[in-house]
Amino acid sequence: MAADMSAGHDPVTLEVLKHALASIADEMALVVLRTAYSPVVRDTMDYSTALMDARGHVVAQGLTLAVQLGSFPDVMRHLLEQFGDDMAPGDVFACNDPYGAGGQHLPDIYIIGPVFAEGRRVGFAATIAHHSDVGGIAPGSVAIHATEVFQEGLRLPIVKLHEAGRPVDALFRIIEKNSRNPVHLLGDIRAQIAACQAGERGLSDLVARHGAGPLAALLDALQDQAERLMRQAIGRVPDGSWSFEDWIDGLGETPEPLRIAVRVTVDGDTLSVDFAGTADQVAGAINAPVAMARSASYCAARCLADADIPNCEGYMRAVDIRVPEGSVLNPRLPAACGARGVMGYRAFEAIMGALAQAVPDRVIAACEGGPTLFSVGGWREGRPWTLTEVMVGAWGARAGLDGLEGVSNPAANLSNQPVEMIEAEYPIEIVRYGFVPDSAGPGRQRGGAAFERAFRLRSGEATFTTRSDRRAHPPFGLAGGAPGAGSRNLLLAADGSATRLPTMPMQSHAMRAGDCFHHVSAGGGGFGPAIERAPEAVAADVADGLVSVAGAARDYGVAIDPATGRVDAAGTRTLRGAAGKKSHVA
Repeated sequence: MAADMSAGHDPVTLEVLKHALASIADEMALVVLRTAYSPVVRDTMDYSTALMDARGHVVAQGLTLAVQLGSFPDVMRHLLEQFGDDMAPGDVFACNDPYGAGGQHLPDIYIIGPVFAEGRRVGFAATIAHHSDVGGIAPGSVAIHATEVFQEGLRLPIVKLHEAGRPVDALFRIIEKNSRNPVHLLGDIRAQIAACQAGERGLSDLVARHGAGPLAALLDALQDQAERLMRQAIGRVPDGSWSFEDWIDGLGETPEPLRIAVRVTVDGDTLSVDFAGTADQVAGAINAPVAMARSASYCAARCLADADIPNCEGYMRAVDIRVPEGSVLNPRLPAACGARGVMGYRAFEAIMGALAQAVPDRVIAACEGGPTLFSVGGWREGRPWTLTEVMVGAWGARAGLDGLEGVSNPAANLSNQPVEMIEAEYPIEIVRYGFVPDSAGPGRQRGGAAFERAFRLRSGEATFTTRSDRRAHPPFGLAGGAPGAGSRNLLLAADGSATRLPTMPMQSHAMRAGDCFHHVSAGGGGFGPAIERAPEAVAADVADGLVSVAGAARDYGVAIDPATGRVDAAGTRTLRGAAGKKSHVA
């Protein structure tokens, strides 16, 4: 463990600095939000922001995506290895390549600007955003059926997008010509550049206030404080080693389940996460570059802490992560990875399953399986259009709290796009959007209810791809809680016929005017035996349309008077008495 230097600094100064850095990173996030062009960035908020010190170590991140927590250190390591001191004021770097640049998948483009003050480099401002289209074999650049990265779109090594303040026009033209939606792509890149410039101003102000040398020392102290607080949180977990496995449904019409195996070990104040035994990489686009597994592990580790740990790289020192090379969580070139996000969410949930054996009060049952991707595009009035939807969400239950519905997965911070914005910008009508009764995993604390969302093509023709999961392997419950309901995908043709689609189709699908894609997510897992749920809580769920009267009796042993919506106490005693006898016999 590194020496804790935070003790040598005024704690008030460190606290003020921590919030100042967080405020700058959040300001960067707001700049992206307010200036981005595409709905997937502007409305879904699929992006992140960060500040680094002069050595490329993360010192703050905006309140954006948790599953991108571990990606900035990898990118910064590659940037410094490849460019070293070949940087000047006004430079802006860009990259997205998972193989050699630290990228996660090609739609995620990193924009990074070095910050100079007092004649030297004092840090970096960085952003990552999911772009609506960077080329490839399918609109949206997230084709599940891609079998190698070369099919997925434009690969950018670490390159200078601006050099000494001047845009590299040739690179902008290359990027423009490799997208079906260049206006959105270039607009979002410029939003990221503007955010980096805001970060540069904020960091420069801190240098002006403290001086470059003293600020560097304070940043080191903040890193040490984050490590100390993380180690204290881990130290409150009993020593031991716990294993868990979860499953991805698999690819195509005849899927083979893919194992996500994890062993979590606590030894004093160190947490080790080992994914040995996880499935090998596959010939499909769900392979996840290793930064996703690291991000999931760091996110899970932070769930152990009560303290407000600085959101900087120091806390990562207390977490040791091992991911076998050549697995779906650490693929080798040329593995496709455009739809890799599902792996990160599954890794997070597997770690939760392992930690539930040690600290059940600090974990969460399985959620909806991560966002569902739906990318659709076509031509209208001689121009291409592309809509990328990242749909969330349902949480699993926790020891003392029900799961949530209509919110982002806990390992993310995304938002469903507003119906009105989609219908205003695209030839798409949202014909269904709401919660699904009896989809939440029953438990003493129930899981979050699933959602449904249906997209009808109003005119013309289009092609879509999708990535979902958690049908054959629905979200697990904990401590006797039941799993949530599995997901469903349907293509409803204008002529009334219906086609049931796999969770991860290995092909694009055509849509014609009047056709409708209907997705039902999985519901969150429950926590604790459902027979122990308060009857009044079940009645409230019935009133809210989350549980049916029949579901209340079947899943919870609670009789509800359908006329009044109130609990039938005598009927409930009968149902729960019968359930208790059945459980005793079993």
